[in-house]
Amino acid sequence: MGGEQARSSSDYPKLAAGPVGKQIHNIYKDRLQMFTSSGQYESQSLLSIMYEGRASGSPALKLSVWDAPNLSRPTFKEATASSNTYRPAKIGDSFGPSWSTHWFKVQMTVPADIKNKEHLELHWDASNEGMVWTKDGEPLQGLTGNGERPEWVIPKAMRDGKEHTFYIEMACNGMFGNAPGGDPNEPPSPDKYFMLQQAEIVAVNLEARALFIDFWLIGDAAREFPEDSWEEHEALQVCNKIMDVFIAENGDPKCLAACRKLATKYIGSKVDSAKIYDGDQEVLVQAVGNCHIDTCWLWPWAETKRKIARSWLNQCDLLERYPEHRFVASQAQQFKWLKMYYPSAYDRVKEKVKKGTFQPIGGSWVEHDTNMPSGESLVRQFLYGQRFFESHFGERSTTFWLPDTFGYSSQLPQLCRLAGMSRFFTQKLSWNNINNFPHTTFNWVALDGSQVICHMAPAETYTADAHFGDVKRSITQHKSMDQDATSLLMFGKGDGGGGPTWQMIEKLRRCRGISDNVGRLPRVKMGESVDDFFARLEKKAKDGTEFVTWYGELYFELHRGTYTTQANNKRNNRRAEILLHDIEYLATLASIKDTVMGGKSGYKYPKADLDDMWEAVLLCQFHDCLPGSCIEMCYDDSDELYQQVFHTGETLLNTALDTLGFQPANSGNGSLVAINTSPYPRSEIIKLPSLPNTPSFGLLSGSVGLSTIEPLKAATSSSVTVKETKSDVFELSNAHYSATITSGLITSLYDKRANRELVPEGKKGNQLVLYDDKPLYWQAWDVEVYHLHSRKPLHPTPGKTRILESGPHRASLEIFTPISSASSITTTVSMSAIPSSSSATTSPPQPALEFSWHATWHEDKSFLKVEFPTPFHSTSASFETQYGLITRPTHYNTSWDMAKFEVCAHRWADLSEATFGMSVLNDGKYGFAVQGSTMRLSLLRAPKAPDGHADMGHHWGRYAVLPHEGPVDAATVQAARTFNNPVAAPFPNGIGTGSHKADGRGVSSLFPYTSTPDLIRTHASAKELGKLLGAIHMAPSSAPSIVLDTIKRGEDDEDVSREVSGAGTVLPPRKGQSVIIRLCETVGGRCRGRVETGGLGVKRACRCNLLEDDEAECELRDGGFEVEVRAFEVVTFRLCL
Repeated sequence: MGGEQARSSSDYPKLAAGPVGKQIHNIYKDRLQMFTSSGQYESQSLLSIMYEGRASGSPALKLSVWDAPNLSRPTFKEATASSNTYRPAKIGDSFGPSWSTHWFKVQMTVPADIKNKEHLELHWDASNEGMVWTKDGEPLQGLTGNGERPEWVIPKAMRDGKEHTFYIEMACNGMFGNAPGGDPNEPPSPDKYFMLQQAEIVAVNLEARALFIDFWLIGDAAREFPEDSWEEHEALQVCNKIMDVFIAENGDPKCLAACRKLATKYIGSKVDSAKIYDGDQEVLVQAVGNCHIDTCWLWPWAETKRKIARSWLNQCDLLERYPEHRFVASQAQQFKWLKMYYPSAYDRVKEKVKKGTFQPIGGSWVEHDTNMPSGESLVRQFLYGQRFFESHFGERSTTFWLPDTFGYSSQLPQLCRLAGMSRFFTQKLSWNNINNFPHTTFNWVALDGSQVICHMAPAETYTADAHFGDVKRSITQHKSMDQDATSLLMFGKGDGGGGPTWQMIEKLRRCRGISDNVGRLPRVKMGESVDDFFARLEKKAKDGTEFVTWYGELYFELHRGTYTTQANNKRNNRRAEILLHDIEYLATLASIKDTVMGGKSGYKYPKADLDDMWEAVLLCQFHDCLPGSCIEMCYDDSDELYQQVFHTGETLLNTALDTLGFQPANSGNGSLVAINTSPYPRSEIIKLPSLPNTPSFGLLSGSVGLSTIEPLKAATSSSVTVKETKSDVFELSNAHYSATITSGLITSLYDKRANRELVPEGKKGNQLVLYDDKPLYWQAWDVEVYHLHSRKPLHPTPGKTRILESGPHRASLEIFTPISSASSITTTVSMSAIPSSSSATTSPPQPALEFSWHATWHEDKSFLKVEFPTPFHSTSASFETQYGLITRPTHYNTSWDMAKFEVCAHRWADLSEATFGMSVLNDGKYGFAVQGSTMRLSLLRAPKAPDGHADMGHHWGRYAVLPHEGPVDAATVQAARTFNNPVAAPFPNGIGTGSHKADGRGVSSLFPYTSTPDLIRTHASAKELGKLLGAIHMAPSSAPSIVLDTIKRGEDDEDVSREVSGAGTVLPPRKGQSVIIRLCETVGGRCRGRVETGGLGVKRACRCNLLEDDEAECELRDGGFEVEVRAFEVVTFRLCL
């Protein structure tokens, strides 16, 4: 066969030594847990040599405790006052009740037998949260019970055998509050007690601890790599060999070096230092620590302030121990609280910020809801957030950070770009319960065409434990690898705070070691910032990569009930936003009055008070507070804060009006006028305050700023009538509409001008309906699609409909509808006369019918809505969103369509055909649905968790229907804005104008409508002042869809500038006076307009961004300047006086 073969001289054994079987794979894999788990083999496992010594009790640890009274949270100085009596305490003692605070004085003497051990820690575990303080009052580190973060590294200086004193502040709540059994979907228990289970000095064998992490990660590779891969088999073999060596040496600590050497075969030899990340190998996963602290949720704001200090000090400690660690923190509010209540902790954080290891991020005041805040509120979230970061840390954020909120407004990309942010990070859509969102990294495009580069962590969490699986899923769940395979891994304990632990950082080192030495696991890296990650994406786009696009809202297919839950809180938000708008408008004009008109009023723009009000409102827009998913204590807090906002606002409003020369309506000085704070001329019939020799109604008419009031003494040609045509059948009629109310329901609404019937035959409008509302789990958050099958129409009480007002200026019917034996709703249906003034043709249209309602609500897991069937057939409906509108399907063609069975809307929703349609307006609701031809406004829910009394008590509100020709247009936008800005009491006969103390909670429906400004006054020189109040307005030739949304003073004007939220560094003041105005296009069409500035003497006008950085100069001509705006564009200008 081609030549002579050489003889074999192999040393391979000729005879078999004995049988060798194939390993039973699953048995050898299951064996691994025995090495590191507690249980029957713990005494012979790695855990048995983890610690080299322990000491507890006296004299090593002498404990005494002072119990803070009345659930107070005293400061260190208060807690350590000489008047406080500290009583002896010991392991096994219990402390409570829920939310109480207990201060422990710890007198520690490290015993001689362990004081020279390599590493000593205090282990403290009471299944709750705590904080270590020095005897001098410096907070050092947070502690978390149940083994999560119980250790504090004892300083070398305390290992001298002498007694050292420090304190531990115990908070009687877990990381997730005090929910019974730890279930966040239950109201907190008021009487939980916490046992001190562990208080001991521990000498840690660091080599054993390191082997524990080695084995954990190699074991994960054996468990999570595919069984048909060599990498999985190799991991299993290494782990079993480690166990075999340990057993052979009878668990002697001397075998640790040999065991760890075996581990290096899989993880390499660099895992004990940050050098593991050296090298220029391709990295796919960038790990960044974060600590998502809900500003309120299952705990009140007061506890959040302590969580911030505990969590961030923990990270300061880790940043000093692990050079590769980087930690990001968002929410300017939390930084402000830290500075106010823990100044030394703030200084420590600021030091790390300067080094670049502690990285502020996000650019907003809080991690806010984006569905319900107004457009201006979103602007202020960025304005206040960015100004805080710039003034305190010298930089603005370039990344909008919002990992945990319940859907994302379609205008966020535009506002981000206008606030200096081109990047967006989130992940919440991974919770969708119907459709799987298809992208990881993509361009998100706003209504106006603006875009941000968006990344959604493919690990599908912002609180990863940095497990092997988290790194692995960062690739296996990545949906955009055609364009870019890199991803962010955000790790750290979150929601309740905490952040990364040392174990997480150690695990990531091993993950990198596995990638470098074995492969298959994507390579992870620490030591870089979120901005570094996005910068690489932006460079890749610049170099030609085309990232996919997503246009419009990022609708969250879960938590749809949050548009409705905690109705009082949502109403307070709407009223506070409007109040702030009005105050800024009037205060701006009052502050420039002397400059424009002469005089020496001495009035100063109330910047400090306005900042306080805005910061309060922005805080209440946190993504659990405004949506209604917090515990009851949080709404006690927000009620109190709104009360302060309304009280301050009333004072500021009156002061500005006094400066402008207005006097109360009953003063008798000057003519009766109405202050028109809306951006449109108005013509409407209003209810007048009770004045001597004055009729009850008046005709309001006039331009922007100031309107005249003509008292109406008698009926006019455009009067309204009401009559009972037969038993329980009423007809209301004015010049434009007639409506028939049969047994309390609308059976006809007829538009006389268009010759159209708006209630389909056999249908009934203003139909209250009740639904069974039991979601799969999250009660306050969710409403599920199956609730629609439980529709139950409610029937007004026969014969109880009565005439409240009989015309000629307004006609009203009162209708009583029982809901259950404990609940009912009284609705007032009103129709007003149609004004015949010359301004009526240019003012917003008047609704056909207005509805005011008062409900007594004591239901259990029910959902109340009001519905209006229409004759319109359209595949989409329109809903107001911030600075625009969004269309959504009315059908269920696909699962994506059906998922939007409940959606968010602001002041209006509309269903139209090409020739005609109808809008439903509201003054404080956000939940809506359009199913086919039926429009439904969501009124009230009744979840029982996490607030066991959510929405129980009394509620008020208003809504209206507005028929219109053609599709939805600017007329609806205008009508909804004026509906939300009444100049007179919005309820007939004063219904709902007082405060009410709701059942089950203190002041929960604060000032139902007292936050509506009192805008009917008298003025001695109304004509002259009207020129000032209406000086800034859109010229009549402007496109009607352009809205002048905001008028305010420049943030840094020298007569306005102040320290930003207590900043040590003031942003540079700007010389002179300026007025900031903000415009938006609202219905979706590029158009032109002209801003008139009247006699203000504007010297210069320029376009600026949301942060009020000047950009482009405007050409002033004839007291104004021209503007051109894209569809749904938001534009800001500075007017320099």
